[in-house]
Amino acid sequence: MNFDGKLVFGKDSVEYKKIKTELMASATLGSHSYLNLNGFVVIPGFCDVHVHFREPGFCYKEDIFSGSRAAARGGYTSVCTMPNLNPVPDSKENISLQLDAIKKKAVIDVRPYAAITKGQMGEVLSDMDDLAPLSIAFSDDGRGVQSKELMEEAMKKAKSLGKMIVAHCEDNSLLRGGYIHDGEYAKAHGHRGISSESEWRPIERDLELVAKTGCSYHVCHVSAKESVELIRQAKKSGLDVSCETAPHYLLMNDMMLEENARFKMNPPIRSEADRLALVEGICDGTVEMIATDHAPHSKEEKSRGLEKSLMGVVGLETAFPALYTGLVKTGVITLDKLIELMSENPHRRFGLENLGFSVWNLEEEFTVDPDEFLTMGRSTPFEGRRFFGVNMMTVCDTKVVYLKGDTNK
Repeated sequence: MNFDGKLVFGKDSVEYKKIKTELMASATLGSHSYLNLNGFVVIPGFCDVHVHFREPGFCYKEDIFSGSRAAARGGYTSVCTMPNLNPVPDSKENISLQLDAIKKKAVIDVRPYAAITKGQMGEVLSDMDDLAPLSIAFSDDGRGVQSKELMEEAMKKAKSLGKMIVAHCEDNSLLRGGYIHDGEYAKAHGHRGISSESEWRPIERDLELVAKTGCSYHVCHVSAKESVELIRQAKKSGLDVSCETAPHYLLMNDMMLEENARFKMNPPIRSEADRLALVEGICDGTVEMIATDHAPHSKEEKSRGLEKSLMGVVGLETAFPALYTGLVKTGVITLDKLIELMSENPHRRFGLENLGFSVWNLEEEFTVDPDEFLTMGRSTPFEGRRFFGVNMMTVCDTKVVYLKGDTNK
C-alpha cells in the first residue's frame, strides 16, 4: 500500500476505497493500538461519553450536524449526548425528537442519554422503563440529584433495567454563589469560589448507594483530588464504578485562569494538587477515560466575564492534540495509554462498538484558532495554544466523515 502523505484521490475513487479497506484490516495488528503508516498514524475512533449537542431546544448554540461534524474532525466516531435539552428526554415522546434529529443529521454514531428525573428537576423519576431501550444510560447532567432517597430509587430502577447511572455530582447547598474554583486565583482576584467538597460529597453519598443497590455507576467530569481517592477506594472494594475527567483538568490549574469566560466551566479548573491527582488517576487506572464535556454557547452568552457568563467550553476539535502534546510528548503517558483513555475504555464501559478510525500527522503543529472550528461554539481555554497533531481523515462505518481541507458544509 502506498500512502505518501497526500490525499490526492477522491472519496469515491478506487484508490481511496483500497486504502480504506487495508487500513481497517491492518489497524488491529501489531503490538500497539495504532498503526504507523509512512509518517502518519492510524488511530481507532475515539469515543466521547460526555457531549452537549443542544438539539432539540438550543440549536442556536449547536445542533446534531455541527456537533457531530466537529467530533469527526477531532477523530471521534462515537459520542453520547447529555439530556439538558428542551424538551428534556424524560419520556419516549421527547427522546424520539432527538433520535429523529440524530438519524437525519449525525455524521457519526450519536447515542443520547435519557434523563434520570422528569424535567431534570430532581423530584420524580423519568419514564425509565420506556426510555431504557432508546438511550445509552441515565443522567441528569447539568444538575446533580440532590435527594439521596430519589437517587437510591433511580439506582434500583436502573439496576433492574440493566442500565448505568451517569452522575453529575454537585451539592447545591455547598456552591454559595461560586463560579470558579475556590483557590488562589479566586482569592487574589476577588471571585466567589466553588469548593471541591461540592463535588466529592455527592460522590461519597452515591458510592454508598452503589454498594447498597449494586447499580452500575459512572461519575462525570471528575476535577478534585478527593473525588479521585474516593473512586480509587470504591474500585478496590469491588464496586461497579467508573469515571471520566476532561483535558482542561489534566493540563491546567486555576493559576492559569484569565479574566475571560473561555476559562469558565462546571466543575471549574482546580488547583495544581488536583491536576496532579487526576494525572495520577489516569496513570493508575482510577480514571479510565477522558471525555470533553463539549458544551457550546453563543458568543453573547460567553461575553459577560467570569462571573456572569454561562458555564461551558468546547473541546471536541482540540482534545487529542492537546493531550498528545501535553501528556504524550512530555513523557507523562504513552500514545497507547492515551488511545486506551479516549477509545478503548469508553467503548468497552458503555458497550459500544468502535466503528472507525482516524489518520493523524503527529508531526504537524498548529495554533488553536476558534474561528476555524466546525462547532458553532468558540469558547475554549486552549485558544492561542500551540499543539501537535492534525487529523487528515476520519472514517466511520466505512464512510469518510471528515477530510482535511474539505470545506463542504
